[in-house]
Amino acid sequence: MSEPVLPGATLGVLGSGQLGRMFAIAARRLGYRVHVFSPDDDTPTGQVADLEIQSAYDDLDAVAKFAEQVEVVTFEFENVPSATIDAVSRYAPVYPAGNVLHTSQQRLREKTFLSSIGIAVTPFHPIQSADDISSLSDEDFPAILKTAAWGYDGKGQVKVATRADIESAWDEIDRQEAILERFVDFECELSVVGARGRDGSVQTYEPIINSHSNHILDLSVTSGDLSPALAEEAKKMTRTILEELDVVGVMCVEFFLSTDGRLLVNELAPRPHNSGHLTIDAHATCQFEQQVRAVCGLPLGAPTQLRPAAMANLLGDLWEAGEPNWAAALAMDDVKLHLYGKKEARAGRKMGHLTALADTAEEAAKKAKAARQALLAKEPQTA
Repeated sequence: MSEPVLPGATLGVLGSGQLGRMFAIAARRLGYRVHVFSPDDDTPTGQVADLEIQSAYDDLDAVAKFAEQVEVVTFEFENVPSATIDAVSRYAPVYPAGNVLHTSQQRLREKTFLSSIGIAVTPFHPIQSADDISSLSDEDFPAILKTAAWGYDGKGQVKVATRADIESAWDEIDRQEAILERFVDFECELSVVGARGRDGSVQTYEPIINSHSNHILDLSVTSGDLSPALAEEAKKMTRTILEELDVVGVMCVEFFLSTDGRLLVNELAPRPHNSGHLTIDAHATCQFEQQVRAVCGLPLGAPTQLRPAAMANLLGDLWEAGEPNWAAALAMDDVKLHLYGKKEARAGRKMGHLTALADTAEEAAKKAKAARQALLAKEPQTA
């Protein structure tokens, strides 16, 4: 194992959104410098980094220059081109490594890998040709058709009610390579964030229960009601995936808990995850500090939960009637506000989040939703 990258060194981040921002904040708190590379400027990450480099990911000369100036590189979203990762790797180590990105950025590869290591997944079929369409049966529906690559937050997905609808659904995504996933009757969606160090050590957080709205994560709550046996199984499955993929860094595993009590893996995210944002305020070591520790070769921190918590996403829709009433939300006890520094609020765009702490998960969820609702309260009129 190579020598650890110690505080005072410069870390590189590919991608410049809110995940990179929170990584950079954690890194700077530990005494590191941060350089960020992305096609945009004045970005959420760039606002808190030491240096923001604006260039296209396929400008490999600019990528190489960026990599020469840092000690280690990580990424904040999985749609970085593989050629970019290869170019960086010539000058600085990249964690998680390119093979992790290759597997997790393409749904068919991801599901095939998970099945090959004995991890239960939602039933699926590859859709690459007309023959794949004709081989489907009525039992494969209802389902959801997803592009194999470049999809997130519900993009590139079409619900398919019956076999008769599959041709038009495939046309809707321009007949791209796709995956058809059968609908699963489930009790809840949950996620486990795990971290694996360079030495192979693994730490996992307790499962987090998630609810979505319009395919976008809406609320995440610490899993107060999940049975200890199910929680342990979800963490064990996460550990297996981290080890089999040889991940160095943070990965989130998203699950369905089926109505018959089975845990099925839905997706992998080879980075910190939206559902893990509550770890910033509710745990001894947050997911972003774990990412810093892991990629730098430092010991992982304890993922101890300090208090039950809930996280509510703040989307651009909240700005439709004007600036949200920040004071109304922050007047509530044990509510924390995190804004991402994005210049323009748009419907469905993640602009920030609120975390609420309480004595129980149920109380935290109620408080988080009440705090978000308070943002819409009108300011009292003054004479």
